[in-house]
Amino acid sequence: MKKLTVLFASLALCATALVSTASAIEVSGDAYVGVADKYLWRGIDLSDSQPVMQGGVDLSAGGFTLSYWTNTQLSGGDEDFLKAGDVTETDIVLDYSFDVSELLSVSVGDIYYSFNVPGSTHELYLGASLNTILAPSLTVYYDWDAANDANLNGLFYSASIGHDLSLSEALSLSLGAAATYNDESPFVGAFSDWHNYELSVGADYALTEQIVVSAAVLYSDALSDDAELVIEDDAVASVSVALNF
Repeated sequence: MKKLTVLFASLALCATALVSTASAIEVSGDAYVGVADKYLWRGIDLSDSQPVMQGGVDLSAGGFTLSYWTNTQLSGGDEDFLKAGDVTETDIVLDYSFDVSELLSVSVGDIYYSFNVPGSTHELYLGASLNTILAPSLTVYYDWDAANDANLNGLFYSASIGHDLSLSEALSLSLGAAATYNDESPFVGAFSDWHNYELSVGADYALTEQIVVSAAVLYSDALSDDAELVIEDDAVASVSVALNF
């Protein structure tokens, strides 16, 4: 009985310490929702050019961020699996980001994709960005789930640059450009070649310190003959509102 008392007392002390530590960690995040005239993922039209609603939640603490994101079809497409009101994709992301130096920042994490069709998969990613003019970055994605089952390389590379402009205390503008390379990534294509480029412009307007309204336009086109078999030139426009906390 004495041993059990000591054991329970030790567990209680550990639990108290964990609660105290958790309460000392500062947690920040955001919740957002928006609509877009279509859903483009890596240049691929996943909504049959029909409007969608997209939303999610991000929670950050100590360099870690846990994210939840979902896409809902607002209008039915030609395919049976694209009916109005259908949740076509849900993603869960665990990210750890840190500064190596004043110049270099690194992010590493895992993305869980759950599609209504064709299924689900995981991607590990490693990204590096330079805290300098145009903020150049390179991210490598590795599909260790569906690619392994299909005996594919499962790699996807994305290089990007961007610039933010503050137009007023409440209004800011962001410009971006990206180029990608596909190496047999599932749901993109079983080919190894340049994939697509993207050009984007966005505007954020802070209604309050916590509420931000955003609008964005993105244009995408193929960079190789292989990519043209799965994507074509396309653009997507979106508006959203976010609550930061």
